[in-house]
Amino acid sequence: MTDIALDNLELQELRIQDGEYDGTDTTDTGDCLPFSSVYNTVGFKEREAKVFLSCPITAKILEVERHTSRHNRSFPTRQRSESKSVPALYRIEMKHGEFMWTVKRKEKHFTDLHRDLRTHKALMKIPLTRSYSVRRTLPPNEERHMPSLPKGEENKQTRAESRKKQIEDYLNELLRMPLYRNYHAMMEFIDASQLSFIHDLGPKGLEGFVLKRSGGHRIPGFKCCGGSKICYRWSRRWLVVKDSFLLYMETDSGAISFVMLFDKEFNIKMDPREMKTKHRIRVNSLSRSLVLKCSSYRHACWWGQAIDDFVKKHSSAFLKDHRFGSFAREEKDIPAKWYVNGKTYMEDVADALEAAKEEIFITDWWLSPEIFLKRPVVEGNQWRLDCILKRKAAQAAASLSAPANGSSSEGNAGGFTHTDGKGINTLLDMMDQPKIKGKKKRTGLSIRKRLEKHSITFRHDSDSDLEEEEEKGPKVCGDPTGMGGELYGNTRFWHGKDYCNFVHKDWIQLDKPFDDFIDRYTTPRMPWHDIASVVHGSAARDVARHFIQRWNFTKRAKRKYRAPSYPYLLPKSHTTAQEQRYQVPNCINSKVQILRSAADWSAGIKYHEESIHNAYVHVIENSEHFIYIENQFFISCADNIHIFNKIGDAIAERIIKAYKEGKRYHVYVVTPLLPGFEGDINTGGGSAIQAVMHFNYRTMNRGERSIISQLRKEMGDHWINYFSICGLRTHAELEGRLVTELIYVHSKMLIADDNTVIIGSANINDRSMLGMRDSEVAVIVEDSETVASVMDGQPYQAGKFALSLRLDCFKTILGAYADPTIDVSDPVSEKFYKDVWMATCGRNATIYQKVFRCLPSSDVLSMTHLEGYLAKPGLDKEDPTRAHEELKKIRGFLVQFPMQFLCEQNLLPPIGSKEAIVPTEVWT
Repeated sequence: MTDIALDNLELQELRIQDGEYDGTDTTDTGDCLPFSSVYNTVGFKEREAKVFLSCPITAKILEVERHTSRHNRSFPTRQRSESKSVPALYRIEMKHGEFMWTVKRKEKHFTDLHRDLRTHKALMKIPLTRSYSVRRTLPPNEERHMPSLPKGEENKQTRAESRKKQIEDYLNELLRMPLYRNYHAMMEFIDASQLSFIHDLGPKGLEGFVLKRSGGHRIPGFKCCGGSKICYRWSRRWLVVKDSFLLYMETDSGAISFVMLFDKEFNIKMDPREMKTKHRIRVNSLSRSLVLKCSSYRHACWWGQAIDDFVKKHSSAFLKDHRFGSFAREEKDIPAKWYVNGKTYMEDVADALEAAKEEIFITDWWLSPEIFLKRPVVEGNQWRLDCILKRKAAQAAASLSAPANGSSSEGNAGGFTHTDGKGINTLLDMMDQPKIKGKKKRTGLSIRKRLEKHSITFRHDSDSDLEEEEEKGPKVCGDPTGMGGELYGNTRFWHGKDYCNFVHKDWIQLDKPFDDFIDRYTTPRMPWHDIASVVHGSAARDVARHFIQRWNFTKRAKRKYRAPSYPYLLPKSHTTAQEQRYQVPNCINSKVQILRSAADWSAGIKYHEESIHNAYVHVIENSEHFIYIENQFFISCADNIHIFNKIGDAIAERIIKAYKEGKRYHVYVVTPLLPGFEGDINTGGGSAIQAVMHFNYRTMNRGERSIISQLRKEMGDHWINYFSICGLRTHAELEGRLVTELIYVHSKMLIADDNTVIIGSANINDRSMLGMRDSEVAVIVEDSETVASVMDGQPYQAGKFALSLRLDCFKTILGAYADPTIDVSDPVSEKFYKDVWMATCGRNATIYQKVFRCLPSSDVLSMTHLEGYLAKPGLDKEDPTRAHEELKKIRGFLVQFPMQFLCEQNLLPPIGSKEAIVPTEVWT
């Protein structure tokens, strides 16, 4: 086909005759494109592609640049043939609804577009395919007569202005006609795609075809020289730049084939000397170095500068290190809520799931699809997790799950472990987890149970355990009774494997979730204590961003997840974060920042992040009155050989500072009485239990690096006035006999001065805190609303969020809900510390020791003492009546931690055992 000069463009050639074509827009999407459109993209040439909104598109030429070839710029001539006009570059401002963007087009691009549209019109007359064979009618109000561009005028100034106006009119006329506006050549001309005008993706950035070079990913274990042309290939892709990420798409299928999140390492390189070739751009981030090839030096400069300017304008929050080295900034006025134990938390999760419209992200330490989120179960499977997700998938809310543990992979899938074609997808993320006893160890590799909808995020670390918050006390027996009519018929709270005691026996036969695996009539259930939180708005989108980064990295790194059924995920823009469609009730507005532990193996980033560790140390060092810690592990005090996190050292230094200044200061630590591994404690427990106990006690009181040893060097036995470590225990009747069981503390929480709270998935150990190992997430909440309180006997303005959480925790574990005379309002006063806290934990521990002769106990110093200790029966067997009377003196659940248990025993795994072969890092 012969070339068409710009002066000879005739819109009459594109005129639509009456009855020739249908002018209705079959791709009209209304006022907005739903976010779910990102999962339904099609090939760019498909007529089903949904691109534009119902509002008009307008074009305005802002500037006409004149340029010559590089040769003419270097050797200018004084004379130029009048027949050869100077090439023009038009800078065009486009507007479509709320979206505005700029494109640059040469005269050649207009002639190419005109030729493509003329060909498109001609092909529409030929019944080549079924889509072209239908005769269409034009609405009466469709414009038919269009002006043509001028062919020349005497006055060059007038001619240039007139041509600018006529080209602008030419483009606007075309954009008003659905036949041409929806043609892929027109979309390419105005840099528009199926992802351009989605409200939740934020403002429209640069788009267009590029050649991208393969490679450049940061995937551990994958290395390539990359310096030779044989090591990479070039592929043509459609690039889309948004306010916090860029992506490229395959035009044939419309599939998103890569997403790069902007971060502190983002930069653009265009220097030919640095690139070792011309016309190329390098886009760097923590996760990849992406090389793009452009058609010319001018094109490379335009693209490189446009991307850089857009990102710096709209993504500044992601381009810098934030407090504690976090990827996320501090967010103000975020609705937040805390939960103590599981009942209300699970109910709120169920309601939020039911309200989800577009996306549900779930990451879990142990994902049990058959868990009932609302109990007792009186509505069939209405509130069973897998049934909720299937219901939402049928309603087109994409459900995406990334469990860290293999419970689902062992058959406990409930029909949604892998993609089911209905919008539910699961990644089983078990990269680099250590193995113990021939199976994957539960390690907390991933970011625990969390539901994210880009505007609401739940943080919880619980298993399938739902404590009964109405009674403020965990149950150890099978079927709770006396619940005021809440139980109906044979309904039970703990179904099948919900009834567990994994120190007694670990889970088996996970493909049979409703079958018991321990005898609930002889073995008491082990209750769990946990803390959870929910945040909304931009903070929730930061959590979602972390999930998306991990999901996309796992998809890219693992071949089995590269199928289109596991889509790349896109983060929603922070600009729309406050447009909340749903909010959990009873929230408190606070300042919130998201923290994490992440590294190359878990998130594909160049430098590891340990912002949770940094935040813990900072909060402890800067606390003024007290800190309260609940954590599943307590392994710290750095020797820089086996232990590296500095939380224990920060606690010791802060107490020493208070002692030297003569100020009152308290540290409260609540941690499990035993680690959560299978083993018979009556024979000393298994090697895994003892190994974790070794490092716990090394942090508490054994060895010169322990907290108490550091304190004794400075203050002798006065440390007891500052530092307290406790556990939780409860009791009940099971089949007519008294039983007791420890309450497994699964929380990961710190409260400081009743104004700052950290809640997350990170244990106090190196695995969670160092960033290079387990992947974790946490939230630090700092109160902006205050309430009148008391601190050390003085009036004090406490944070509303932190104070209410601390009071609930203290009332629950100290028994103040049952005994209102117990005053927990002042956590620093000597009266509370000695007469309430220390007295309660000491009295409870003594009673349990007398009644049950329970383990662990400070009376058992070594394995040789264990048999004699167990040979003496407790009151529960000798005198049950007296035992009942003693147990009435119990208040709450707090017990003194048995600091001397097996203190004369070497607790490290014995040589020759399987546990001894495992690297020390597994236990720390």
